[in-house]
Amino acid sequence: MLDYHLHLWPHDERGTPLRLEQLRSYCEKAQAAGVEELAITEHLFRFRQAEDLLGGFWNDDRVPPALQESMADYWEFHATADLEEYVQCAQEAKAAGLPVVIGLEVDFYQGQMDKVAGLLDDYPFDVLLGSVHWLGAWRFDDIDVPLQMDEWSVRDVDDCWEHYTSALEELAASGACDVLAHPDLIKVAGFVPDAPAEWWDRMAEAAASSGMAAELSSAGWRKPVGEQYPALGLLQRFAARGVPMTTASDAHHCEHVADQATELRGLLDAVGVHSLQGYRGRVPHTVAVGKPPPSSESEG
Repeated sequence: MLDYHLHLWPHDERGTPLRLEQLRSYCEKAQAAGVEELAITEHLFRFRQAEDLLGGFWNDDRVPPALQESMADYWEFHATADLEEYVQCAQEAKAAGLPVVIGLEVDFYQGQMDKVAGLLDDYPFDVLLGSVHWLGAWRFDDIDVPLQMDEWSVRDVDDCWEHYTSALEELAASGACDVLAHPDLIKVAGFVPDAPAEWWDRMAEAAASSGMAAELSSAGWRKPVGEQYPALGLLQRFAARGVPMTTASDAHHCEHVADQATELRGLLDAVGVHSLQGYRGRVPHTVAVGKPPPSSESEG
């Protein structure tokens, strides 16, 4: 098993130092759950290099002023880390024999993914996750911020899913990333269309046609939606299309590393997936799912 989506800082912290000891504790927690390899995948927007290149996209007359201000404050708070130091810390972990690969979670920037790819080409990443966290300047998954959640009451759910799926399709077609992270994240707050099959079909096609893998994540069990990403119907579509899979916890704290790995194994088995896709230098390789350790217990 893999845990190919891990963060070093919770979203309410800034300027957190990079520590080899933290990565070591992540690895110990994962290995106790039968997870053999971890990818460190902090958000691109948390690094100053991204702010210099991509910041300010929220300055758009079509974006309500309150959302513009909120996104500007969000970036100012988060964009404090240095990408060079982050990569160096991950390299030190690899040199120390820890089972980590160097990754990044790359948020979608409409019409700018070529710039993103150009920035990241200069770094020795093993795997890049692609994700959609905002539509325009609306952070639809920021469930602790009332301003963001209030938008759900004035937007049509089907329209939100359409906008999200179009963004995911553009992200996949860009070729900038390797794995679709939490592919149906748009459901995070619990808003799901009565008939989501149309969007599931398009998400599966986006992954299959681009050659990207898709992530099976336990993080949704910790959110209002109360289910894994992707939903079973979308997971079945990925499996039917032969889309490679990774597994992930999307942990921002050590306690959530390898979270509910046993349940993820069960879902993979249920859809007939018996191998995962790992990465080295952004080149894929096959990883057996394997069996859980004898004493493994799921952690909610």
